[in-house]
Amino acid sequence: MSDKPLRAQYHHGDLRAHLIETVRILVEEKGADGFSISEAARRAGVSSAAPYKHFNDRAEIVREVALAGIDRMRDQMDDAATGASGNDLAPITALGVCYANFARTEPGVFRLMFGLTKGHDDDPELQEHGEACFDVVKREVRQVMPEGTPDAEIERRGFMLHMFVHGHAFLEIDGKHELDLSAEQETALMADIAQRIMRD
Repeated sequence: MSDKPLRAQYHHGDLRAHLIETVRILVEEKGADGFSISEAARRAGVSSAAPYKHFNDRAEIVREVALAGIDRMRDQMDDAATGASGNDLAPITALGVCYANFARTEPGVFRLMFGLTKGHDDDPELQEHGEACFDVVKREVRQVMPEGTPDAEIERRGFMLHMFVHGHAFLEIDGKHELDLSAEQETALMADIAQRIMRD
């Protein structure tokens, strides 16, 4: 990709947001370790010193890309669940499809979100935003379970759903399975998993 299109987008607006978006694109093109801050600055059409007015170092801007990705996925999951219809498990099915679609659409950011050297447990803000994603899952699980179901059981079933979908997403973007599912087949698979986990 040439530098020109990204440079054309920046007109002395929010440089911080522009750099985060530029780095997001570089992560998708080259991976989280495949570029330098000077390359990001050049791609963004600013001086090599400009990023350091907003970020302490490369690790900080990469972390911000991951954080923005988590928030973006959370918003997409919320929209998918609230917009689903058909039966009481439709929102959970939609969450699974949404999660897999995010991984396919932004595989570099998806890998980054779960592969930071300093993980969620060591970063309270990342942990909080990650838990917000899981809260969407638990919200929909709670809607399906009988009233009064203990929180621990809600958590357990939500975790089971996440384990399957997360594994499926990584296997697909890493090319580790030979399944070639259509959108309809994947939705049916997600519905089957939802049925098995929520109705056992």
